[in-house]
Formats: sequence, structure tokens, C-alpha cells
Amino acid sequence: MNVRGAVVDLDGTVLRGETLLPGAADAVAALRERLERVLFLTNNPTVPPDEYAARLTELGIDAAADDVLTSTAATVAYLRERHDGAATFPIAESSIVDQLRAADVSLTDDPATAEVVVAGFDREFHYRDLQAALDALGDETAFVGTDRDRTIPGEDGPIPGSGAIIRAVAGVTGREPDAVLGKPSATTARLAADRLGVPSEDCVLVGDRLDTDVAMGERTGMTTVLVRTGVSGDADLADSDVRPDYVCDSLADVPDLLG
Repeated sequence: MNVRGAVVDLDGTVLRGETLLPGAADAVAALRERLERVLFLTNNPTVPPDEYAARLTELGIDAAADDVLTSTAATVAYLRERHDGAATFPIAESSIVDQLRAADVSLTDDPATAEVVVAGFDREFHYRDLQAALDALGDETAFVGTDRDRTIPGEDGPIPGSGAIIRAVAGVTGREPDAVLGKPSATTARLAADRLGVPSEDCVLVGDRLDTDVAMGERTGMTTVLVRTGVSGDADLADSDVRPDYVCDSLADVPDLLG
């Protein structure tokens, strides 16, 4: 495998909850020795990059905010490119709204004035949010999702993710999103390659999900590695049209693939 940069998923690949997966720290160190840059890429929209970096550092993997790209950061970049200054109505929990506000996205709490609706993870999603979506999403209003993860790992099993909220809004309004960021979106893939400073075809992507991690790598010409420490397993592989280049038990096995 001849690569210059690595895109590495976090939850299910490096971390499980607040715990490092076995061998992850040594694997990241080995990748950094061999490659020009390692970027952590997550579809979790609730944690800002600086907090993820601090968490990783506390767990033994040195990281700065610039080493982490999240689906909310990708959403902010998309809004700046396509809807800069537009009145944005969020249907998302406070941690996402706070990140949008910190990035100077023009937020509105009045659905009637919305020019863009951003939907994402929200553990307090309510019937009133569906009504707000109906009030906000007119023919000229853009509809953007932070990421398409229908479920995410929880302490006691899967819990609804951003994708569930986005589908609920789409269902009640009869509107498909104009864009959903995070993996496997082309916007997020481009941002990742730009952050790494190398073309996508010179990158390896390591993740635990076929439909997001591997799909993004496959679409953009990255070498893809599926690890068995998260969501997708061998049964999913057998039923999927998305085919990783390599399958490993864990991130700890990936440096050996580089030779």
C-alpha cells in the first residue's frame, strides 16, 4: 500500500465511548511515523474538534483541534460556501447550536424567517420541532443535515442518530435534504483531503462502518480499511455492495498493511 496520509474514524475505530480501543495509541503513533499526516474524521456532530483533541490527548494520543474534522465543522464549511449570511434555523441539540453560533453562522429562532434549516442529533427532539420544520421549510428554504448516521453506539446498544432526525424532518415536510454532510459526503471528503494536504487517491481511510467510512473512501479513490471493532461486521460485508480494500480486526493491525 503506497499512501501519504490517513483518514481515521474515531468512535468504533479509535474509541469506544470514553475508552481507547486496545492498540489504538500505538497504531496512531506508527501511522504518524510512516505518513505525512493523520486526520481524525467523525460523524459525531455534538463534540467540537478542540474537545475531541483534548479527550484524545488525555487518553494518550497527542492531538490538536486541527487534527480533528467533525460533521458539524463540515456543515459550517458548507454553509459558508453555499449560504453565507443566510438566516439559519437549527433543529439540533444545544451542543451543535453552540458550535454554529461560535462559527458566526447567522442563527434565527423564528422558523418563518429561516432561509436554511439545519437538522442534526437531538436527544430532546419533540413534536414541536416537526411543526417548526413545517413552518420553516418553504420552497425557497435550503435543508441541510449534519450527518446521515441513522443510529450511533450507546452504552446499552444503538441509539437514534442525526439521520433519524433528518428523516423525520424529511418525512413530515415531503422534502429531501439538499445536502447531508459528514461521511460519505463529497464535501467532507474534499475537506479531509485539503486538511491532509494530499490527494484523496494518496490517502487510506480506516473506519468501522461500510455505509459512511468505506463508502466515502470508495467514492473518492482512497484505499479503504474496515475494522471489526465497531458497527459493521462480516455479515454486513456479505450483504453490502460497498467493498473495502482490506478488512482488519482492529486499528492495531493497520500499520502492518503499510509495509
